[in-house]
Amino acid sequence: MTLFSSAKAWLQALKRAIGVSFAVLFLHLLLGSISALAAPLLPVELDTEKQPIALKTWGEYWIDPQALLLPEQIFNKNDLAWEALPARGIYPLKPGQALWIRFTVPRARNQDRWLLDIPYPALDRASLYTFDKTGLWTEQRAGDLTPVNRWSTPHRHPLLVMKYTPDESTQYLLRLENAQGFSAPIRFVSSRYVLRDEQMISLFLGFYFGLAILGSAIGLIGVVWLKDRAYMYYGMCSALVGLTLAAITGVAALHLWPDSGYWADRSLVVVGTWMLISILLLNATVVSLEQRSRALNRLVWLAALGGAALSVALCLTESAIRVKLVIPYVLLVPCLVISINLWAWRHGDRFGGWLLLSSVPFAISWAVATARYLQWIPLSFATEQGGLASIALQLPAMLAVLVLRSQQRRENKRRIQGLDRIDPTTGLINQQVFEERLARMMARSERLKHHSAVMLIDIVNAEHTQRDFGRKIADELPLRVAERLLSTVREIDSAAQLSTRRFGMLVEGPFSASDAASLGPRIVARCLMPYKGLHDECVAQVHVAYALVPCRNPDPKALLARLQERLALARHEDKRAVFVVTEPPLSAEASNRGSLRTNH
Repeated sequence: MTLFSSAKAWLQALKRAIGVSFAVLFLHLLLGSISALAAPLLPVELDTEKQPIALKTWGEYWIDPQALLLPEQIFNKNDLAWEALPARGIYPLKPGQALWIRFTVPRARNQDRWLLDIPYPALDRASLYTFDKTGLWTEQRAGDLTPVNRWSTPHRHPLLVMKYTPDESTQYLLRLENAQGFSAPIRFVSSRYVLRDEQMISLFLGFYFGLAILGSAIGLIGVVWLKDRAYMYYGMCSALVGLTLAAITGVAALHLWPDSGYWADRSLVVVGTWMLISILLLNATVVSLEQRSRALNRLVWLAALGGAALSVALCLTESAIRVKLVIPYVLLVPCLVISINLWAWRHGDRFGGWLLLSSVPFAISWAVATARYLQWIPLSFATEQGGLASIALQLPAMLAVLVLRSQQRRENKRRIQGLDRIDPTTGLINQQVFEERLARMMARSERLKHHSAVMLIDIVNAEHTQRDFGRKIADELPLRVAERLLSTVREIDSAAQLSTRRFGMLVEGPFSASDAASLGPRIVARCLMPYKGLHDECVAQVHVAYALVPCRNPDPKALLARLQERLALARHEDKRAVFVVTEPPLSAEASNRGSLRTNH
């Protein structure tokens, strides 16, 4: 019983202690709340050494659900539930509501001109109300719904002058309206800081706009010079990227349409939609989607036409509806672009991988922009400049792909045009071109009074190679011989493939008989050297027949017939590999007779 009584007494004491603790905690919270409500709002501490100065704890906010109250009513109402500014800077502002922020600035201690900076060019409305000595509220208004020329301080984004007095503190009310919500920083800056900050921003903007202008010029040149439709889309894309960047940063509203608040409010989503259309068509054209997949090409054009219709709807609707319309399209196009590039890469497109790699930053930037519009992340320098940089840097990446694509197209056209003059397997000239060049070389040698040489080279061990190493190696052997011949000839000489196992060479003069006698063995030795990737014993055994020109008979076909006849007389087992067909040159015709003999 004694133990049970002690435990019961201990539990009762614990209950009393817990009750007293909760009572003390409740009283502390109650007193803290009362003191917070009763305490006056701390004035903003303006210090030029700590710029930019965020509003943070210096202000409080309240949301007017109907956006009907005037500043006088806001100031005189004592029952409004003012709250501390959110730590992340994301305010629960919805379409049709007004966000009110109140703060106080102490009397001026210096002569610096201070401004309220809201670095958010897409803000619908920002009104700063100042309580003056006469007891009235004076308004400064900025935002997309007001033409920039009517702002008190025309700028890329709302920049409102702090009108304070040197005698006493000044009270302010800031009214913000935005259909996409509000999460931009609110900060105090001096005029000197604004000047320095704008110089840095101008450096970035100059780089972005320079890329856009250069891309537009290259696109125009490519359309005119190369007749390539991809360059037309690239020029359109570059121009629209430049306009989109101008709209995002507020440069367009400040310099291009400063008198139109209606278009300033809609330009970003409309121009951005057309930019997405141009990027989609550009990617589809670069990978030749029209020729490779009609189904995907129809899907691309359906998305493009849908974007064009969407841009018209965006011009006619209000801000709250525009967000709901544009967000699905902003998500659709990057996914479609990545899918096209992935499909092209998987189907062996030469540039599909590079396009896929270049589209990843673009997709990330638009994902960040979507998160910004949905108020998932606050607006900051990193989110703004990172998105701009990813969009702008996609232009040189796409340009590099276009240049490589154009080079490949030119090479393909050149190969197609030269199929009647060049052997497609080795890239050497064919027999027709060889005979034409031989005739010109014979005439040139006669005119310049010097000797040149013509050679025929036969592969004589193709059957043995096929028997010992297989048909694939035997078919590859002529390609290896062609490489060796190209490494032997000079730039002024010519090499040709006359048949599957026969090659020809034209050696421009001046060329002596001793030079010709040494060139033949060099060719034989080069062909007998081991080939990379093949067995050491897998080499090409060749026979070489050559003749000096000009000769008594100026007919190139007759000369080639004599060379072919000499090669036909040679046997595979012959120890000799080089044969010469001689004929008295024209200068010695009177004293010599033509003869056909073998080289000894």
